[in-house]
Amino acid sequence: MSIPKLADPTLFKTLGHINGEWVGADDGRTYVVDNPGTGEKVASAPKMGAAETHRAIAAAEAAFPGWSRTPPKTRGQILRKWAELMVANADDLALIMSTEQGKPLAEAKGEITYAASFLEWFAEEARRVDGAIISAPTNDRRLLVLRQPIGVTAAITPWNFPAAMLTRKLGPALAVGCTIVCKPAQQTPLTAMAVVELAVRAGVPAGVVNLVVGDEASLIGGALTSSPVVRKLSFTGSTEVGKLLTRQCADTMKKVSMELGGNAPFIVFDDADLETAVAGALVAKYRNTGQACTAVNRIYVQRGIADAFTRRLAEEVAKFTVGIGTTPGVNVGPLIDSAALAKVRSHVDDAVARGAQVAVGGSSHSLGGLFFQPTLLTDVPADALMCAEETFGPVAGITVFDTEEEVITAANATPFGLTAYFFTKDNARVWRVGEALESGMVAVNTGLLSTAEAPFGGVKESGLGREGSRWGTDDWTELKYLAVAGL
Repeated sequence: MSIPKLADPTLFKTLGHINGEWVGADDGRTYVVDNPGTGEKVASAPKMGAAETHRAIAAAEAAFPGWSRTPPKTRGQILRKWAELMVANADDLALIMSTEQGKPLAEAKGEITYAASFLEWFAEEARRVDGAIISAPTNDRRLLVLRQPIGVTAAITPWNFPAAMLTRKLGPALAVGCTIVCKPAQQTPLTAMAVVELAVRAGVPAGVVNLVVGDEASLIGGALTSSPVVRKLSFTGSTEVGKLLTRQCADTMKKVSMELGGNAPFIVFDDADLETAVAGALVAKYRNTGQACTAVNRIYVQRGIADAFTRRLAEEVAKFTVGIGTTPGVNVGPLIDSAALAKVRSHVDDAVARGAQVAVGGSSHSLGGLFFQPTLLTDVPADALMCAEETFGPVAGITVFDTEEEVITAANATPFGLTAYFFTKDNARVWRVGEALESGMVAVNTGLLSTAEAPFGGVKESGLGREGSRWGTDDWTELKYLAVAGL
């Protein structure tokens, strides 16, 4: 067992949370949560299914009238207290996350701060869910528009950012007055449990936030999508699963938010600042061992700067320290599981077979297990798998281009459109390229763009809806129009 040694051991939960109670599966079954860096067992988590999910939905339904009528200021105060508790317990939360997910401890702590920022942001937005008075066509009436909480909601979150993806959904849901049933990824339920424990301490009432845990996603997901009580589903994960959930939600006409896969281009123009572009590539590609939907998938470098950029990036990639996430000094951890490792290997092998050259890395790490060398490939052809699919690993591939028009065409030649990055000192190009790229989010001269203040989401097959920002409450509310006549 590799149970993390916490300052507050009561944050280490191994149960689901339904109607204010910490509970196991009805039949007592469990599954193993392991440490991807060591392979050791971390905990046993409950193997819940449809019955527990329906009970959680019922709890959320019963709690909805009271929570939706709670004054927005009060809801905001609870969310703020929750955010403060997350920051105060950041070291413990980061250790839990690093142990079950594998990311370096410093990155895990950074995610906790990021996760808390969504609770803080939506604590303030709770008081700003406003409606409108519309000019009427006649003098005998007034036309009003209200924004009301949609009702009981559901959230399905991924393993790569197990705290931030949870609070990015919980924040707006609770701020507007919705109640919610959450299903965390089977690989990382312990982080979600700790976050919900802090919700309880912050004063979130019983039934408002429910956590259903299990490794049979279809049972829990099927119960959530088929229930007529659940009026909205928010999902972060693969495009394939997102499409399936969207189809399932159609039968009850649920509102859906889908934050799905990406195929992010990273463009470096000749006039870019070299060191800024290299630093951006390191963050945008190798953060969380490349396991992010916003991670760079395709690097395009203009010919005039290509040699210098490739040389500097290779120097920096070679400096990475690979190891178990909780080990001091490590900045690249393990992949999440054997399937992820196999995909990374296949992408490298495919690119090399099609003519790509290995500049750094290119194979499994000497540590064995789920570790892969931070890798940089050059001369990657457009038909390589890594140019069409998310690699979701520490592998970057460089392709050289000549003209702005050429690279925009290449960058947009994908069914996905979540994130794009480009580097230039030309202000006119910033506008031309920024508007031409078919992505929901475009980062210019930076490798980091996610923040609670900005709308996160994609276009095309990268999803529906936006999370974060002042628009982040929209998907959790319904508009109601009142025509008041007889004046």
